[in-house]
Amino acid sequence: MQTYFNQILSKKINPSKTNNLLVAISGGQDSLSLIKILGQFEKKNNIQNIEYIYIDHQWKQKSKQQTIHLINYLTMNKKIFIYQIEDNCFKEKIARLNRYQILVEHAIKNDYQFIITGHTQTDRIETFLYKLIRGTSLDGATSLTLHRKINNNLSLFRPLLYINRYYINWFCRKFCLPIWSDQTNHNLSIDRNRMRKELIPYIQKYFNIKMEIHLAQFLDICNEENEYIKQNTIKLYIKSRHPFLIALNYKQIQKQHTILQKRIIQLFIFHNYNILLTNKCIKNIISIIDSNAIFTKLNYKNLKIMINNCWIYII
Repeated sequence: MQTYFNQILSKKINPSKTNNLLVAISGGQDSLSLIKILGQFEKKNNIQNIEYIYIDHQWKQKSKQQTIHLINYLTMNKKIFIYQIEDNCFKEKIARLNRYQILVEHAIKNDYQFIITGHTQTDRIETFLYKLIRGTSLDGATSLTLHRKINNNLSLFRPLLYINRYYINWFCRKFCLPIWSDQTNHNLSIDRNRMRKELIPYIQKYFNIKMEIHLAQFLDICNEENEYIKQNTIKLYIKSRHPFLIALNYKQIQKQHTILQKRIIQLFIFHNYNILLTNKCIKNIISIIDSNAIFTKLNYKNLKIMINNCWIYII
């Protein structure tokens, strides 16, 4: 696993250059494996600027002990930043967004080039199933990727994304890593825990024991196809937007496939106003375009979307 990890890291991180790495950790097996493997990579490539960050939501009675446990494990020669969130938010989605915001803001403020997380293949499958059940798009289904640019200077990197939790568990036992048992992981009132403890084992037992492998392969295919669609969307958007004004020439996209039309319209609104249109609103815009209406106005939230003389624009 160390060899595989070194190969994955070396593709994105050039040891000969200065790379400021911020590693997001917890006390679980994924994080401890990441710390262990990164330590070996650090020694092999003589990298000095790997630092760690831990975000404590203070949900548990033993939150303080878990923090001390992490500090003791990392030893004195590792730099760790600890954030404690005071407002008790028990909603998983909001907590995840808060963590992400803290990570990105901290990384930008301290000039890190990479944020590294310990997401595994199992996390990827769980995220996919969770979003699929709740309703998602191709973008949402493939959101957990190996590498993602946050801005020109910062990237998010998940080097364990193609390693499942069984191998991680074996790795921890082999090196006797002191895993902190998080009691919230056994709380079945949390949707993700119920999926992990009950739904996925049920599917593996009664339908396909290799479900995780097959879904991972499916997600790889989806991700490749989604990237192709994204690239074409961006090309067509650049071609069809007005050179000076905030407007989109719908005649340029009218003959394209409906999927590309939807994505271009969504990109146009999001790029200029940072607002995501609903699928229903986008369908309305496309139906108006197809009907060749001369002048139409649509209201969406605070936007007034105008469709007139082959242009889509906002007033």
